[in-house]
Amino acid sequence: MNNTVFSNISKIIERDSKSTTYKFALLRGVIDIIQDNSPFISFSKDRVKIPTGLLIEKWMIYYYPILESDTYIPQINGETNLAFEVQFRKIIHSYRGNNGFSAFYNDLKNKGIPKELKPAFLELSRKLSETITKMPMKYIGRSLSNDYYSIFQFEPGKRKGKAGNIDIEFLISSFGTFSIPVEYYEAFKFLGSFISGQDSILFKWAEFSVNASGGNLSIDKVVKEVLRSPISERDMRESDKVFRDKLSKEGKILCVWTGKAITSYDIDHVIPFSVWKNNDLWNLLPSQSTTNNQKRDKIPSADLIEKRKDLIIQYWELLHANRPQRFQKEIQVALLGNNPFSNWHKSAINQLQSSCNYLISNRGYEAWNI
Repeated sequence: MNNTVFSNISKIIERDSKSTTYKFALLRGVIDIIQDNSPFISFSKDRVKIPTGLLIEKWMIYYYPILESDTYIPQINGETNLAFEVQFRKIIHSYRGNNGFSAFYNDLKNKGIPKELKPAFLELSRKLSETITKMPMKYIGRSLSNDYYSIFQFEPGKRKGKAGNIDIEFLISSFGTFSIPVEYYEAFKFLGSFISGQDSILFKWAEFSVNASGGNLSIDKVVKEVLRSPISERDMRESDKVFRDKLSKEGKILCVWTGKAITSYDIDHVIPFSVWKNNDLWNLLPSQSTTNNQKRDKIPSADLIEKRKDLIIQYWELLHANRPQRFQKEIQVALLGNNPFSNWHKSAINQLQSSCNYLISNRGYEAWNI
């Protein structure tokens, strides 16, 4: 990394032309994907490649609550709509009255988009891909250079013919990849949480909407909507049912962190919910209550995961046996990436260790050992 990159990022945020919030959504999405330590990130010479589908998913998360809100939150100057607004409102309308945002995201991540909504969802996905790659990716960095695509480069993928299950994996595999210079990746990796903090991207996004509304909105109101997550609560029901059945049959269960036999347990988020709002089955394992209270928001160290990996894998196999489709889909996206599920044990443990080490070493979270 060098100071030039940080200076360039600052200039992009402050000086690049702003007629829509697309630039903020692009930067926020890339930073969030990198901060998630996605296993789909790959390196090629001096550039870092990321599936465009992951960015499409982020834009869906960002813009859904904004377009769904009862309060009009401008995202573009003038009287025109966002390029994908018509397509998005069809989806929002279909989920209205049926848990809305959360139900949509659950379908996208787990169940798959319902058959009757597939055409509308595909239309939205394609429009988002087109908007992302032909607008902010093309123009971002114009305050630094007259060249188009001076920072972002896009490589289209082979679109699937007749789409089967439409979900997050479909997005990842169907919309090609984009790349950024490795020095920008490093900057976003180490300082992304600051760059996208209230004083930068999110604040500027909200500030844009407030200004575009003629001052009729407040920063707080806009930020609240922009930051609304489809996952707002801990949901441990399915994982808990699997472990309750095991406890009922065997009369005991082992604490994932100590290995001690216990007759009651807490469901622990391996990577804490406060750090990563993730209710995937692989992230929900049984722990002794006192141990869970000691762990709280700390991150398991790579060494601790190595010591407890046999029991972690044992519980993962139990969850897979009871909820095969959901477990496989969630662990593929979160931990396996492009690694085949046929050899998932080692790959998943390695990525879990990598993610935890990243949170400890680069994000500053406290490591936890027993």
